[in-house]
Amino acid sequence: MGHLSISHIYRQFANAPDKVDITGAQMVLVMKLTGFCWNVYDGRLKQEDLADFQKERALLQLPGLLDFTGFVLYFPSLFAGPSFDFVDYQRWITTTMFDLPQGTDPRHAPRTRKQRKIPRSGTPAVFKALAGLLWIFLFLKFSAWYNTELVLSSPYMNYRLLRRIWILAMLGFTTRMKYYGVWHLTEGACILSGLGYKGIDPQTGRARWNRLENVNPWGIETAQNTRAYLESWNKNTNNWLRNYMYLRVTPKGKRPGFRATLATFVTSAFWHGFYPGYYLSFLLAAFLQTVAKNFRRHVRPFFLTPDGQRPTKHKIYYDVASYLTTQLAFCFTTAPFVLLTLSASLLVWSRVYFYAVIGTAASMAFFASPGKSWLIRQQNARQKDFKWMQQQKQQQQAVSPGLKLEHPIMGGGLPSDPGKELDDAVREIKEEVEIRKKKGMSVSMPKGADMKAAVGRKIGREL
Repeated sequence: MGHLSISHIYRQFANAPDKVDITGAQMVLVMKLTGFCWNVYDGRLKQEDLADFQKERALLQLPGLLDFTGFVLYFPSLFAGPSFDFVDYQRWITTTMFDLPQGTDPRHAPRTRKQRKIPRSGTPAVFKALAGLLWIFLFLKFSAWYNTELVLSSPYMNYRLLRRIWILAMLGFTTRMKYYGVWHLTEGACILSGLGYKGIDPQTGRARWNRLENVNPWGIETAQNTRAYLESWNKNTNNWLRNYMYLRVTPKGKRPGFRATLATFVTSAFWHGFYPGYYLSFLLAAFLQTVAKNFRRHVRPFFLTPDGQRPTKHKIYYDVASYLTTQLAFCFTTAPFVLLTLSASLLVWSRVYFYAVIGTAASMAFFASPGKSWLIRQQNARQKDFKWMQQQKQQQQAVSPGLKLEHPIMGGGLPSDPGKELDDAVREIKEEVEIRKKKGMSVSMPKGADMKAAVGRKIGREL
């Protein structure tokens, strides 16, 4: 990380786009080497002290020099990623990655060439390559219309606010196209070598090639919350940050909180370089993610049934609002990541009136106020009413099928235990019959409609 930082500083001060930049390859190496160190460390710990993801990646023995060098310098992902752990490389080299799961019919195994164990990967690799070339072509076209020069120019302020926000969103989309293209090409190369293999799809029975998928454009452009957005972007870097930073700074036995989130985003910014724009983006993103968690935890339940199992008829409005909010918030948040400098970032933010900063701050203030407690009370009351209604339905179903109640449940109109009330009424009728028999009266136990009428008179309502 120290050597990478020196290269970042040199690149920043040299500011020479026409020169060869090695920081991209160094960033990939940092992910591989730090992950490798943690895997070796986990291999020295007791198994019972490890989480599942640690057990899967722990290295009990150091690999040979040749294997280690091949892992570090794996060419298809050397310059732009994706990154991966040594265990994946080891399973690929030993071809154990391609073993069929137990119970799988060998006839359903993916096709291979001659004696090779690696399934045929030419077709999915070509599709990835074509998709990558298409994204790069679109980037070249869109970058002529939406670029940093436009949002920094004076004519940009001639547009209305909504148009300026739209241009800012399109600038972010255009920038993402470049990464979509590069990552699709590198993933295609990994698939062609076989390292992208991820077993057999149990539904289709076909080989899956998404082990090293680094980006999901559809998932990003349709994301309705920060989690879906971030999980679809730079996936392998997110895995690295989650497994070797987010979960590592969290004390054992506790859930990760805001501190872990902030530490992870700051580390990500430090790893990217020292341009102020990186730190503006990742710092705001940390607060944005915390706000999103609060909304999902305390607001979203009101658009679901009280048991949380089904959406209400108003859920569509929440989905639309969350989609627009997520996309607009991230196009604002990621602008400094593109602009890089502090002055340019603050200038563009000011031209859209810092709307995401204000919205995030207002949301943080609300959830730190009694408003959060009020939402919790409303949720609890809603769930309490739902549970009461469920209990009433169960009690109503407990009534004898032959004694159908004509009146629906109306607040306190039905006793808490109608089955017991009916049993008591029948018992009282029996006692009265026995008393009359002892007095010498000729009576018998009522049956059918007579019994129903007698019980109704006892409980004070018609059955």
